[in-house]
Amino acid sequence: MAKLILLRHGQSTWNLENRFTGWIDVPLTEMGEKEAAEAGKKIRLAGIHIDEAFTSVLKRAQDTLTICLRAAGQEGVPTQYSEAVNERHYGDLQGLNKAETAEKFGDAQVKQWRRSYDVRPPKGESLKDTAARTLPYYESQILPHLKAGRNVIISAHGNSLRAIAMKLDNLTEEQVIELNIPNGVPIVYDIDPNGNPIAKTEL
Repeated sequence: MAKLILLRHGQSTWNLENRFTGWIDVPLTEMGEKEAAEAGKKIRLAGIHIDEAFTSVLKRAQDTLTICLRAAGQEGVPTQYSEAVNERHYGDLQGLNKAETAEKFGDAQVKQWRRSYDVRPPKGESLKDTAARTLPYYESQILPHLKAGRNVIISAHGNSLRAIAMKLDNLTEEQVIELNIPNGVPIVYDIDPNGNPIAKTEL
């Protein structure tokens, strides 16, 4: 049995400023670095040895992974980088303050842009669009490691990880609206040799 760890990056500067970030390559805050280190300590205390790591091409996810693995005492884990697990592209909303955007367009519209499965923000991606690039990558590049019994960590973003969790947890399009992946909290799935999840815990 293998373990899959989903880890959303620690707090970024634009998380702190409550901005839509998407593919804008912003750094972690000091709090985000602490969250990443804490995640690594939890993995170490849980006794999980990581065999393979996957992350996006955005530095907030990459830095979270680096800090996490250092704190876990597991530097040097083979790592793959791919846009397939990037955050969803927020299009015209990128850089805008979420509260100000809600005042302009209404809370319901902004929640629909942020949480719905198939509604795109202007010139951006929906969760469905994100899943269309994230899940084939998961199935072709990550799942074979899990089926072979290797432990994997994915350090990525709220929506790319929501797409994976939606599949693993067998959520409907309505249920995924309420799914939130917290910053810096390792979510651990036990994966059987067929690639199916059999247990889920948060560290």
